[in-house]
Amino acid sequence: MINKDFFLALEALEQEKKIKKEIFIEALESALSIAYKKHFGVPKAVMLRMSPDRNVIRVIAFQNVVEEVEDRDREISLEDARLIKPTYRVGDVVSEEISSKEFGRIAAQTAKQIVLQKLREVESDLAYQELSQKEDELISCTVRRIDGKNVYVEINKLEAALMPQDQMPNDRFSVGDRIKVFVKKIKAGHKGPQITISRTATGFVKKLFEIEVPEIASGAVVIKSLVREAGYRTKMAVWCEDGSIDPVGACVGNRGARVNSIVSQLGGEKIDIIPWCEDVLEFIARALSPAKVVMVQVNDDERAARVVVLDDMLSLAIGKDGQNARLAARLTGWKIDVQPYSSLQAQSNDEAEDIVIENEGGEEIFEEGLGELE
Repeated sequence: MINKDFFLALEALEQEKKIKKEIFIEALESALSIAYKKHFGVPKAVMLRMSPDRNVIRVIAFQNVVEEVEDRDREISLEDARLIKPTYRVGDVVSEEISSKEFGRIAAQTAKQIVLQKLREVESDLAYQELSQKEDELISCTVRRIDGKNVYVEINKLEAALMPQDQMPNDRFSVGDRIKVFVKKIKAGHKGPQITISRTATGFVKKLFEIEVPEIASGAVVIKSLVREAGYRTKMAVWCEDGSIDPVGACVGNRGARVNSIVSQLGGEKIDIIPWCEDVLEFIARALSPAKVVMVQVNDDERAARVVVLDDMLSLAIGKDGQNARLAARLTGWKIDVQPYSSLQAQSNDEAEDIVIENEGGEEIFEEGLGELE
C-alpha cells in the first residue's frame, strides 16, 4: 500500500537525523487509526506490517476478541466477533487489510503530516536533551538576525534571543558574528526548548576564567566569590589550598596574559582579582582594591563595616558613582561605609562627614554614624 519511497524516506531520516524508524511507525499507526475511524465510521486500531524486501507496508485494521470491551478501538466482544466468524475465541484477533484506494490517498497524506510532525518533535526532544547538559556553560553561537535591540543567535539549529539586559554596554553585533554566551536556563516548551542566554551574568566571566586558567579548570584554584557590573568592573576572590600555588598569579598569568585575554573578550571590562581569606577584616580590606585601607571596624550584629582610607585614596576606594565600594560590599556580603582618614581627627561625630555607599536597590548599606561602630 505504501511504496518504496516511504521506506527510502525512513532510512534517510534514520541515517541523517539518527532517529529510529520505529518511532515514526508507531506515530503513523496511531494516525491511521484515527483516519480509519473518520473514513469508515467505525473505530479500529491499525497496525503496519512491513515488507522491506518488497518495499511495501500493509495496513491492517484489527481488534482483539475479549469477553468485555473496555477499549472500542482495540477490542471487540466475543459475541460480535462470532457474527463475523463463528469460530472466533477470546484472545483471537479480528483483522482485515485495508486496500481502499480512497483510504490509501488519505493514508498517504496522513503519513506525510505525521512523519513531519514527529520529526519536529523528536528533533526538539533531542535538541533539549543535548542542550540540557549545556546549562550554566559557555558556548559559541552565530548571530542570525537582529531585531531592534534584540539579537537572535543559533544554538544547535535552535534560535535563542539575547535580550538587551543580557548584553554588555559595549557589545556591537552583526549578522554572521561568532560570539560567546552563557546559558542561564533551558526548559522544554511547546515550540521546542526555550534557551535563556546572557553575556552580563557572573557565570560568563567565571567560565572565561575556567577556559583561560588551567588551575581553575582543575579545581586547584577556587573562585570563592565573584561579582560584576557588566561592561565596567568585575571583582573576584580566589583561594588555593596548596600553598605553593599563588591563586592570584595563576589567574593573572605571565605578564598578565591570562587576565588580559579575558579583559579583551569583555571589551575592556576591569577585573580586580583578590586573594580570599577567612579573616573578615582582612577580606574587606582586600575587597576595596586597588585602594589601600588603613583600618577596618565591624559590627557583627548588623554585618556592617567602617573602612578608613587615606584621604587621597578616598575616591579610588569608593570608585566612580560608588562602584568599587558597592562591588566590595557584594563580594564580601558586608555593608561598607568608607571614611577618609581625616575623619578620625574630628572632635565630634556630628562633624564627621559620612560617605554612604548604596547597594543596587538604592538603599543605604550603612546608616549609623561613626560613633555607632565601636
